[in-house]
Amino acid sequence: MTDSIQDAVIRIIAEQAVVERSDVSLDQTLADLGIDSLGLVESIFAIEETFDIEVPFNANDPSESDFDISSVAAIIAAVRRLVADQKPG
Repeated sequence: MTDSIQDAVIRIIAEQAVVERSDVSLDQTLADLGIDSLGLVESIFAIEETFDIEVPFNANDPSESDFDISSVAAIIAAVRRLVADQKPG
């Protein structure tokens, strides 16, 4: 399941950045990929919809959010945690 989470997050980010999935690397930031604040919000919505989760993200003050957007790898790790937390015990 972890690979499918990574693949889906990279697909969402690549779509927002209008690049090929192969052009997205784990150490890149969204800014490196040319994703602005609107693209970030759209990415968050797509992640929520894809994984049926609620992302704790404050678009007005991203630094105050409990969702790490510092790199593609950080976003994938955060989504993995949210998906794991949602699974019934």
